[in-house]
Amino acid sequence: MKRFWKEVSVTESDDGWQVLLDGRAIKTQSGNQHVLPTRALAELVAAEFAAQGEKVDPKSFFHRDMADYALDVISRERSATVAKLLEYAETDTLCYRAEPDEPLFQRQEELWEPLLTACERHHGITFERASGIMHRPQPEASLAALGAVLEREDEFTLAALTALTSLAASLVVGMAAMDDAADLPALFAAANAEQDWQAELWGWDWAAEEARTLKLEAFTRAAEFLKAART
Repeated sequence: MKRFWKEVSVTESDDGWQVLLDGRAIKTQSGNQHVLPTRALAELVAAEFAAQGEKVDPKSFFHRDMADYALDVISRERSATVAKLLEYAETDTLCYRAEPDEPLFQRQEELWEPLLTACERHHGITFERASGIMHRPQPEASLAALGAVLEREDEFTLAALTALTSLAASLVVGMAAMDDAADLPALFAAANAEQDWQAELWGWDWAAEEARTLKLEAFTRAAEFLKAART
C-alpha cells in the first residue's frame, strides 16, 4: 500500500489522545475510535506513521497494532484476558528448576529466585517451586490475589502484559516489567535463561541468534508500550 498521508499529528480529545493523518483521526482495524490514554502512547503510534516511506510496511506498526488489540479485543474480553494471564502464573517458567545437582540449577536460582521473591513480597503471595517438569499447582489464594491485581488494570496495560508474559512464558517477568526502574535486558535474560545456557554449552547458530534478537526487540517494544500507556 502506498502512503496516502502527508502530515501526522497528535491531538487531545474528550476521552484521551488521538493520532491524526492530515487532520483526520485514525480508527482501529475493526473501525472503532482509536482513543489512547496518554499523549506518550499517542506519540509512539504517531511516530510509526511518520516513519513510513512512500510504501507502507504493515509489519512496522507494532504499537498501533497493540493499541488496536486493546481497543478491539481486550475491551470486550477482559475476563478472558485475565484468565489467560493467570494460566501463565499456574505454570510459570520461573517456578520449574533443574535438579539441584545439575549446573543449570544454580543459574536458575541466581536469575529467577530474586524475581519470584520480589513478586511474593509485593503482592503478599507464595509460589510453589519444583524441580523437573511435573506440574505442581499454585496456591489458589496466590492466583486470586494476582487476578485481583490484573482486574484493576486497563486494557492497554493488559495488552502489553499479554505480549510480555507470552514472550517470557512467565507472568512474574511480565509484571516485573511494569516497574519504571525495570532492567529489561536482565528480565529478558532471566526469561531466556535455559536457551542461553544451552547456547553457551553448544554454541549459537545464526537462526537461534536471530530469533533471540527478534524476541528481545518485541519484548522491549511491549515494555515501551506499557510504560507509555501508564505515563
